[in-house]
Amino acid sequence: MKISLFSQTNGEDRPLFAIVLLLTGVLTLSLQDSLVKLASSDASFWQFQALRSSFNIAILLVLAGISGGLSLLLPINAKAVFLRAAFLTVCMFCFFAGAPHLSTAQMGAGLYTYPVFVSLLAGPVLGETIGVWRISSIILGLLGAALILQPWQNDFSPIQVLPVLAGFFFACNVMTLRKACRRESTLALAFAVALMFVASALTGITLLSLFPASEATQQAMPFIAIGWPELSLLVLGLAALASLLNLTGNISLTRAYQTADSSLLAPLDFSYLLFAAFWGQVLFGAWPDSVAWLGIALVISAGVLTAWREQLASKNKNSN
Repeated sequence: MKISLFSQTNGEDRPLFAIVLLLTGVLTLSLQDSLVKLASSDASFWQFQALRSSFNIAILLVLAGISGGLSLLLPINAKAVFLRAAFLTVCMFCFFAGAPHLSTAQMGAGLYTYPVFVSLLAGPVLGETIGVWRISSIILGLLGAALILQPWQNDFSPIQVLPVLAGFFFACNVMTLRKACRRESTLALAFAVALMFVASALTGITLLSLFPASEATQQAMPFIAIGWPELSLLVLGLAALASLLNLTGNISLTRAYQTADSSLLAPLDFSYLLFAAFWGQVLFGAWPDSVAWLGIALVISAGVLTAWREQLASKNKNSN
């Protein structure tokens, strides 16, 4: 039984299909990210990552088996696929490392500075000119992130910068996906990420078991300074649910960006911030204040401006 969502693509653009997939992806991933924060008081990052990614591998093997064969897990361009997986591995560590200390809005806003980094990387990586519009979007995005993270507050911590670093590595992932992985099977892309996640999690667990962090460090940052705490049924259940949401979201987003221009999808991608704020209120009773909402609006504006200019540039290039 062949399932088109999981197969290799022919490079054809399908904008409406891509929009539906993208909204599905950001909704499910925003819930998954909130569940990781929910589990952070009872698990470690390394434990949760190992469990979730192991579930991912098992599910992907089943999906490949019923939708065309295990060959769907094999990448066409292994170097590019695993480079993207490495970018996402570092991205997820930066994104979740501060989860116990940050609100879902702060985490999401940091991650969604990625269009700023896409604009910054366009010059050195793609050889594109960074004009006044890109500079304006960069300034808007940085200002918005500052309003959400509020570094002028007395309780500001460097941990709050981690989601912004996640945004940088997510930008690297987006550029790699669009430029070098467009024809890959979504299952192959997800499988490579799952393998990389498991490998990194097992490495973290092993190193922290052999060379434990100091007790003070473990108390200050238990989520990343402890390798394998006692496993509870709650954490196991949350990891299994997060795995389903993770695969649904990532496969949906991957296929979306494979089947439509990123300039079309990027503005809608920012609905993640609204979903993140919603889940933050539902699960943690935390709602962004007026300053943070202004910051979210500026981050979204920066992304929309970047997407608009990219679309204009693409049209001008095609017309020449």
